Amino acid sequence: MASRIDMDLENRVDRLESIDAIRQLASKYALTLDMRNLDQHVNLFVSDVSVGKHGKGHQALKIWANDTFRNQFSGTSHHIGNHIIEFLDKDNAIGVVYSKNEHETGDEWVIMQMLYWDTYVRVQGGWLFKKRLPMYWYATDINKPPLGDNKMRWPGREPYEGHFHDLFPSWKRFWDSDYNAENDVAEPAPAEQFLEILREGISSPDIRVR
Repeated sequence: MASRIDMDLENRVDRLESIDAIRQLASKYALTLDMRNLDQHVNLFVSDVSVGKHGKGHQALKIWANDTFRNQFSGTSHHIGNHIIEFLDKDNAIGVVYSKNEHETGDEWVIMQMLYWDTYVRVQGGWLFKKRLPMYWYATDINKPPLGDNKMRWPGREPYEGHFHDLFPSWKRFWDSDYNAENDVAEPAPAEQFLEILREGISSPDIRVR
């Protein structure tokens, strides 16, 4: 029988390997998307992945991705940035991933800043996306700074709001009130509850797959 120390070490190694696998998952998402390898792209998701009004499953996701990236963009490049991962248990996790993207679309070069609110699950020993919720800050031609409201500005479409800050109530609260340095300083969030505490229990916004 393995000792308690051995089990603790095994769990810690598993956690480190899982963190690396999940970070690789986000990078694989970017690469398969940019290289238009849609077969391997959809395999990064659970088999019953929801594609909103477009249905469920790998085939529905592949059809949506094919239509989107064949008809809207000549080329793309997704640059993965900050990645925070928290485990709900040994086989389920959540995360936030920043992504800075470039798109060739018609005669414009559109740059985008966004983040993904992710749900991950371990299936048959490997980590997959259960869900990715995209939250956008801006999208605009590289020569047109996205100042003001409705920063999502795609060629041929009316500008709209991207919901970049809507996952975290602190953004709205900061701008709705004056800063008071005399307020008590909050206790630091536990390592595995950082995202949960920042979310303050609010539900995710309803963002449709476009």
